[in-house]
Amino acid sequence: MCSRGDEDDKLLLCDGCDDNYHIFCLLPPLPEIPKGVWRCPKCVMAECKRPPEAFGFEQATREYTLQSFGEMADSFKADYFNMPVHMVPTELVEKEFWRLVNSIEEDVTVEYGADIHSKEFGSGFPVSDSKRHLTPEEEEYATSGWNLNVMPVLEQSVLCHINADISGMKVPWLYVGMVFSAFCWHIEDHWSYSINYLHWGEPKTWYGVPSLAAEHLEEVMKKLTPELFDSQPDLLHQLVTLMNPNTLMSHGVPVVRTNQCAGEFVITFPRAYHSGFNQGYNFAEAVNFCTADWLPAGRQCIEHYRRLRRYCVFSHEELICKMAACPEKLDLNLAAAVHKEMFIMVQEERRLRKALLEKGITEAEREAFELLPDDERQCIKCKTTCFLSALACYDCPDGLVCLSHINDLCKCSSSRQYLRYRYTLDELPAMLHKLKVRAESFDTWANKVRVALEVEDGRKRSLEELRALESEARERRFPNSELLQQLKNCLSEAEACVSRALGLVSGQEAGPHRVAGLQMTLAELRAFLDQMNNLPCAMHQIGDVKGILEQVEAYQAEAREALASLPSSPGLLQSLLERGQLLGVEVPEAQQLQRQVEQARWLDEVKRTLAPSARRGTLAVMRGLLVAGASVAPSPAVDKARAELQELLTIAERWEEKAHLCLEARQKHPPATLEAIIHEAENIPVHLPNIQALKEALAKARAWIADVDEIQNGDHYPCLDDLEGLVAVGRDLPVGLEELRQLELQVLTAHSWREKASKTFLKRNSCYTLLEVLCPCADAGSDSTKRSRWMEKELGLYKSDTELLGLSAQDLRDPGSVIVAFKEGEQKEKEGILQLRRTNSAKPSPLASSTTASSATSVCVCGQVPAGVGALQCDLCQDWFHGRCVSVPRLLSSPRPSPTSSPLLAWWEWDTKFLCPLCMRSRRPRLETILALLVALQRLPVRLPEGEALQCLTERAISWQGRARQALASEDVTALLGRLAELRQRLQAEPRPEEPPTYPSAPASDPLREGSGKDMPKVQGLLENGDSVTSPEKVAPGEGSVVGIQPGAVSNPACPRNPPDLELLSSLLPQLTGPVLELPEATRAPLEELMLEGDLLEVTLDENHSIWQLLQAGQPPDMERIRTLLELEKAERHGSRARGRALERRRRRKVDRGGEGDDPAREELEPKRVRSSGPEAEEAQEEEELEEETGGEGPPQPLPTTGSPSTQENQNGLEPALGATSGPSAPFSTLTPRLHVPCPQQPPQQQL
Repeated sequence: MCSRGDEDDKLLLCDGCDDNYHIFCLLPPLPEIPKGVWRCPKCVMAECKRPPEAFGFEQATREYTLQSFGEMADSFKADYFNMPVHMVPTELVEKEFWRLVNSIEEDVTVEYGADIHSKEFGSGFPVSDSKRHLTPEEEEYATSGWNLNVMPVLEQSVLCHINADISGMKVPWLYVGMVFSAFCWHIEDHWSYSINYLHWGEPKTWYGVPSLAAEHLEEVMKKLTPELFDSQPDLLHQLVTLMNPNTLMSHGVPVVRTNQCAGEFVITFPRAYHSGFNQGYNFAEAVNFCTADWLPAGRQCIEHYRRLRRYCVFSHEELICKMAACPEKLDLNLAAAVHKEMFIMVQEERRLRKALLEKGITEAEREAFELLPDDERQCIKCKTTCFLSALACYDCPDGLVCLSHINDLCKCSSSRQYLRYRYTLDELPAMLHKLKVRAESFDTWANKVRVALEVEDGRKRSLEELRALESEARERRFPNSELLQQLKNCLSEAEACVSRALGLVSGQEAGPHRVAGLQMTLAELRAFLDQMNNLPCAMHQIGDVKGILEQVEAYQAEAREALASLPSSPGLLQSLLERGQLLGVEVPEAQQLQRQVEQARWLDEVKRTLAPSARRGTLAVMRGLLVAGASVAPSPAVDKARAELQELLTIAERWEEKAHLCLEARQKHPPATLEAIIHEAENIPVHLPNIQALKEALAKARAWIADVDEIQNGDHYPCLDDLEGLVAVGRDLPVGLEELRQLELQVLTAHSWREKASKTFLKRNSCYTLLEVLCPCADAGSDSTKRSRWMEKELGLYKSDTELLGLSAQDLRDPGSVIVAFKEGEQKEKEGILQLRRTNSAKPSPLASSTTASSATSVCVCGQVPAGVGALQCDLCQDWFHGRCVSVPRLLSSPRPSPTSSPLLAWWEWDTKFLCPLCMRSRRPRLETILALLVALQRLPVRLPEGEALQCLTERAISWQGRARQALASEDVTALLGRLAELRQRLQAEPRPEEPPTYPSAPASDPLREGSGKDMPKVQGLLENGDSVTSPEKVAPGEGSVVGIQPGAVSNPACPRNPPDLELLSSLLPQLTGPVLELPEATRAPLEELMLEGDLLEVTLDENHSIWQLLQAGQPPDMERIRTLLELEKAERHGSRARGRALERRRRRKVDRGGEGDDPAREELEPKRVRSSGPEAEEAQEEEELEEETGGEGPPQPLPTTGSPSTQENQNGLEPALGATSGPSAPFSTLTPRLHVPCPQQPPQQQL
């Protein structure tokens, strides 16, 4: 200012424009440089001249969802405080908030989702509407009084009488806040209550000032900011004023503070100023409510608004008059408060209308102000909403004033002004009276109740009168006072007494059929009568209860007299007890009577149970009596009876246990021991189940012994089935039987014999039973029947033994029936096979090229039609089969060559005979083996169906053998056999190449010595040949013999060093011709018939083979069959060698691995012969495998050269037991009478 720059220490720098001023140049001058911020006079002038900026809240332009607003709010808080939102302390946020409020230079802008209408955006509380279905839990919250949607319209709330939905007061508002978002100092509209609920989020900090200090707060704020209140007197109603609570408290204003957390309510009282801010992102909901104590504050608020010329939200006078119009709907407290407020309002209305009259305004008209909009009935002076009355002017129809501002309406004459009123002054007192009656009705009712409960007038009210008082309190909605609770308790007690009295009376009427547990004792009956007498109400049931009490007391006296004169008769005691039960009241003496009756009944039951004439009781009955006796009152008689019962029960249980041990013990006792136990137990007068079971077992044992004696002493030996049934029954009996062991030995021996016979006859895994094999084939005539049954047996479906001979199981027990049926079966079998041969012979041959498929075509066992090379025809049934599907014979059957072996070119001695599996059902053992089985059967004291069938089969075989020998011994057949023997001898000699052999007729000789027997070769001799043989030489045509062989064809073919191989046999086939013999028809026919019958026998006989050779020699060689057999034998040999190589490789792998890879289960199942080693073992193994593949079938043994019996070992280890007479020529007549030999008298064990 002075344009000098000296005295730097006196220069003052302006913080606004950076100009320098000497402190002594300023007006007024400053004594020193001031501290803090200082601005020059120019900057101060510019600041004062600047127009004022708008303050308060601005409406944001951006719209948020809850999620987006929350993300923004959390991000702002985290960035502002530089830490996670949940870690910011509330104290730090509060301190920073007030620092920002007090700061002039620093501005921070936040957003606040305030005053959001819940009707539009939804409430945080469940609401009952049709938009969504509520769960039961939500339904409870939707109807709760603490739901802010329900609280404003509760009956105790004044706002429920306002029809309009006042936003913010009756309809909740929603608030979505963020950090620093604040609500300024304010009070609620009409000074009403407010309630705020924080649903979730961070806390909300509140500051509150009590209503008593409201005017003080207003004065302090006006004092501190007078310029604001001068321009806006209602500034505190605009929610734009925020002042630090510390400042208010420093001026004597009481301020309280709290942090509202999620799930908490905050309630503000009428005219209680409050403000606050949010600590962070949260969601709250708030609404107003008004109670009866608010009415004076509401009236004062209208006067306050009138002074400030502030608009009202609703008309207070209209609210009071509306509640006064229906006083019965008001709560008593509310009715009293409304009466007081209306009385003041009526007095004030009288005063104002009187002033109007004094001014000379007499015109008036009624006006329904509630039907007018609020802006059409507002006072133009104070903005108050008029309801009771208003002053209007005919000349100025656009405005009206309240009666407090009648001089401010207009300047028109008073004669042009008129009164608009809602009620006359006479109608208002009537409304006041109704309110008074409603308010005082509770006192009147309370007086009536007090007189009735305390019986002040000496008259007990009836139950109906008390119920009427309680119903009045409920209908008029009286408060739940202590007097009302006493009335309810009295009514509840009286009704319970009436119900109990009625139950007591009905119990007497029901008698013994009453419900258990409803009886009361005598003391309870007396107390019940006293209770009914003490109640303040009259009940006519008291007389009924008194009558019952008198009956019970009389019964008690009579019961005491009966008990004093004990022992009384049980009938008298029972009669008294039944009379007491009819009373429906428990008398102490009744229990004593009950005990006496129970004692008498129990003793009588014990006497009847133990009486000699009574039926014996069980152990359960005895135990039940003891258990019942334990509940009976003790007395000498009872104690004695219980002791006797216990002793008897102990003895009975001991004998029962002894019998149980006899029944369950492994060591069975003899019948004598059991009889002794039963005899001693008979003296116990108790039914013992185990003793009874022992009796029954002993009776069964005696019957079993009788059955054994009967069956052993019969005309015949007993059947195996009968013995097995007796053994099964005897084993189940708990009695030691001496005969049982003997029967078991007999059954075991019979099973052993049958097992040996099965091994002798049945092939490995045979589908036939032993009895089926031994009996004639009854269905031999039907090929389809044989095949279907054979398939059924293969599948395990056909198991019938009793249908073989057309006999039932009972018929099989009669030896005579078995023999007759067997003979009939032989004839049927022969006739059937002849018919089958004729049928099969008529079928086309599979070898023929012109064969066509038809219903008569042969079918193999595999189910397919055999065709072409490889098919074989059965020599018995004449049917065709695949060679690969059946077991076939080997051409040569000598495993080792010998000097007596047949020559290779003797083709008629080759084994080309083929029987199909349907005709050859068994192994067909030799007759010597069968005779050994019969000898063992003779020693059995048991009859088996298989044994009798074996005897019949043996008789049949011997009979056929005799006829066959007779035929072979005839002159013609003997000559033929001699020729064959001579031819064989010539073929065995070494012929010279230039001298072809001749075949003269053989002389008559013994056919059994020269033409059969052990000279027959075996098949293995051809299968193991490894040596070479000279090739056959060509011979000139016409130089051959008549027998069909070329002389000098082979070099010593009869006795090679090793058997020839199959290739050698194949090379000899072109040189085979025939027939060798000429069989007359007279000779051929009997031999063929014998051959047919012999093939039907399941027995191997040498004569069968001799007849076959003669028949073969008498016809040309069957080249197709021979070739087929050779091919099958080659394929079988190839497979055997492949199996041998596989076994060798496996043995080598085992040696290499040391046995590590062996399968234990497979090793266990592998036959021992496979595990052997060495050339001889391998050879034996191959032979056994070959035997298994062919079903154990081998060629029949040749006839012996002499007539001596064979000494060959039989197949099952059974030695010939018939001595010199057991050969083929031994008589069999001694075997037949065995079927009728009576059973010896000595035990079977001695026989064995």
